[in-house]
Parts: sequence; C-alpha cells; structure tokens
Amino acid sequence: MGSGPVIILFILMALVSITAAVMMLRSHNAVHSALWLVLNFTAIAVLYVLLNAPFIAMVQITVYAGAIMVLFLFVIMLLGAEQLQAMTGVEGNERYHRAVAIVLVVLLVGGFGYLVTLGGIGSGGETAVIDASPVALGLRLFEGYVLPFEVTGVLLLAAIIGVAVFTRRKKKEA
Repeated sequence: MGSGPVIILFILMALVSITAAVMMLRSHNAVHSALWLVLNFTAIAVLYVLLNAPFIAMVQITVYAGAIMVLFLFVIMLLGAEQLQAMTGVEGNERYHRAVAIVLVVLLVGGFGYLVTLGGIGSGGETAVIDASPVALGLRLFEGYVLPFEVTGVLLLAAIIGVAVFTRRKKKEA
C-alpha cells in the first residue's frame, strides 16, 4: 500500500480532531462539550493507529475516551451543568452542531473502515523496527518519564479535592 492513502487519511483524521476540539470549545452545554471531546479522543486514537502504535491507540480509547470521560460526565452532572446553562441564559438551539457531528462521525467511521479493510498500515520497508510491546513501552515510560506521571497524579488529586470542596459548599447552601 502506498503512502498516499495514509497521508489522506491522516489529514482527514487531523481535520476531524481539530474540528471536534473547536466544537468542544464553542459548545455552551457542558455535556455536549464532553461528547465532542470523546470524538476528539477517538480521532486521535485513529492517528495513533496510522502511526503504527496500536497499543497507545487502545490506551487512548480505554483510558481517555472511556474512564476519564466517565469521570468528567460524573463531575458535570454532580455540579449540575443544567444550572450553569440556566445562569448563562444560553438556549440549546444550535442546529449546526448536529450537522457538524454527523459529518465528523461519518469521516471517523469511514477512516476506521478504511483501516480495517486495508490492514498492514505502516508496514512499509522504509521505517525502522521499533519494539512496541507493552513491556517495552512501560519500561520506556516509567524509566524516562517518572516526573510527568507523578505530576499527573498530583493534578488528578487536586481535581478530586476541588470537586469535594464544590460539593461540600453546595450542600451547606442547600
């Protein structure tokens, strides 16, 4: 398989990812923003597959599009996103969101279908062989990137404490 279709698919998924990120920022509803972020994470996972990193793509889908987004939605609903929307005075009448979402999902599903039917993406002879096994990846991440993992843990802990403070303050007001 030539590199032409891979480049076209890469550009397509990059456009889906960028558009989903912009729509996430423009959405006035917190739940809709979270769903746009799920689409963004999924498009990035396709980019990882195109870069011949299937393990990272699977982790992207499982951890970010799955677990982290469930946590985000839980926090949004815990804090009452519908109350935030009522305070801003923004109506949920944004019909163009549906059209953009349908186009992006069709492009994303088409990209996935293309990857599944072709197979062997990134198996060209000109690329160097890299050990992409989970063991090698884990060793590489935890040997060279211990500080970023620890900083991420502290940030997540701060987010959990912030949610606890917000809900405690909300319970005292009620």
